[in-house]
Amino acid sequence: MAEKYYFIGIKGTGMGPLAQILHDQGNEVLGSDITSFTYTQAPLEAAGIKILPFDAKNVDANQDAIFIRGNAFDDDQVEVARALELGVKMITYPEAVEAQIEQTTSISVAGAHGKTSTTGLLAHVLKNTAPTSYLIGDGTGHGVPNSEFFVVESDEYRRHFQDYTPDYAILTNIDFDHPDYFHDIDDVRSAFQDFANHVKKAIFAWGDDPQLRKLTAKADIYYYGTNPDRDDFVAENIHKSTAGSHFDVSFRGKKLGEFSVPLYGQHNILNALTVIAVCYTEKINLDYIREHLMSYQGVKRRFSEKNIADITIIDDYAHHPTEISATLDAARQKYPNKEIVAIFQPHTFTRVIAYKEDFAKSLEAADQVYLANIFGSAREKKGDITSADLGALIPKFRGIVTEDDVSALLPYENAVMVFMGAGDIQKYEFAYEKLLAQSRPNLI
Repeated sequence: MAEKYYFIGIKGTGMGPLAQILHDQGNEVLGSDITSFTYTQAPLEAAGIKILPFDAKNVDANQDAIFIRGNAFDDDQVEVARALELGVKMITYPEAVEAQIEQTTSISVAGAHGKTSTTGLLAHVLKNTAPTSYLIGDGTGHGVPNSEFFVVESDEYRRHFQDYTPDYAILTNIDFDHPDYFHDIDDVRSAFQDFANHVKKAIFAWGDDPQLRKLTAKADIYYYGTNPDRDDFVAENIHKSTAGSHFDVSFRGKKLGEFSVPLYGQHNILNALTVIAVCYTEKINLDYIREHLMSYQGVKRRFSEKNIADITIIDDYAHHPTEISATLDAARQKYPNKEIVAIFQPHTFTRVIAYKEDFAKSLEAADQVYLANIFGSAREKKGDITSADLGALIPKFRGIVTEDDVSALLPYENAVMVFMGAGDIQKYEFAYEKLLAQSRPNLI
């Protein structure tokens, strides 16, 4: 039976896709959020889902709805407070996701890094083989009534994923991220352990991660990686080219054949390997897997490319040293003979303080490095470190750029400009694109 759902914070990176899923499944869906534009609202608008500005009166007008409360909101948020006052039915975002998990063969993708790319790739392969609903952290969601599979990106921050009960879980890695919440790496691992305890059938974990190796579970644990002596699913005979990545796969010594992906960097080989592992476990035809891996086009803000004049521009969400290394590794594979210029916007002061040496080391993989000023958050608007402090640790650092002045980037020719960050780095990118188009009209 169709229901009516009202999302408080509908433009969130998880809330938006979930709203799309429920809408696609035949429910009435609307919600509220801030009025400024976010990239997650475009799919909602395309689906005809109404987005209202936050207002307590919205709750009064929609008391017949099931309210879904975004993770970001405390009890004093204007609509949450009114919903509590009226006593309307209200559930949390994780509770709404768990309802989808319980209805299907579900695969939850978690990890400090790589979960969005892996979720997108798995969703792409599965949707081409069986009815599949999916929720991806790039703002993409798709629902199918009576889905056979549900693929969901699951977030460890504030332990949001701890009560999920998926059939399968992919765990890409455990790293000390979100230092504003987690105390240390042991605290992060404990969150993943709580999650692992609820997985029903099997966990697919990256074999080279020492923290993942410490996890226990009632479900089977399969390790994936490149070490045939200790991993269950193994990628070997790897060949990387400017057209993508190619490798053989085996499962506990059994040859599954050769696979290819039009993706770059070692991390994407591992992402593809775990997708193959899940699909193989679910007895999906290997030839179907091969075919649909090759037709994958990527997810938003993960190595997204465009060309203007003689410049290749790459946009990526990378905001942690591990992610920066992976993105620059991919750029180097695809463009081995071009100059790689990194333009990085650090995200949150606590993260920069915790990882300043690691940021400096990872950015050294570029040929030249520029920084934007640190992008704060609602919880921390200032801190005891600056981008200039970080730049002083980077031998290839060439200066600070601002949204109003990216002219320092203009002299580069036939180069690859890699814009990275989880804040508003795209504003810098767009400013550069405009300046580039104006200065080199004869090359466009």
